[in-house]
Amino acid sequence: MMNSELRRKHLGSLLVGLQLGLIGLLALSVVPVLRQGRLPAVAALLAVAGLALAAWALWAYPPGSFNIRPTPRADGQVVQRGPYRWIRHPMYSSIALCGLACACAAQQAWVWLALVALLLVLLTKALLEERWMAQQHPDYAEYQARTQRFVPWLL
Repeated sequence: MMNSELRRKHLGSLLVGLQLGLIGLLALSVVPVLRQGRLPAVAALLAVAGLALAAWALWAYPPGSFNIRPTPRADGQVVQRGPYRWIRHPMYSSIALCGLACACAAQQAWVWLALVALLLVLLTKALLEERWMAQQHPDYAEYQARTQRFVPWLL
């Protein structure tokens, strides 16, 4: 494995580790709220929206080609159906929605900080993934030009 490929793999693994750790923290923050049975309706709606978007994105992806790391698979392709028709990173958007649900439910400052950290990790992953996808797929620049990164018609 070349040095740059190894660096990409290590960086991708680090970002995935940070992402999973922050998701775990956010999920744990909601446990007391759920035990008390006082989940705010807005938090429930955000969580359902996030889970629905994740399910739709996974449905749109070819079987066996999903990758949690930002490094493109050698045999990968640019998925352009389902939510990928409008946004390049619907899985990251779904994670952000679920994280926002946790922050709304827990309503503690440290949870909001964990959410901001998660959003920064997701943005970093998206920027790296886009750079590496453009290097691997000549048609990726055109896809980028007609889609948004996280939110259709907005962001």
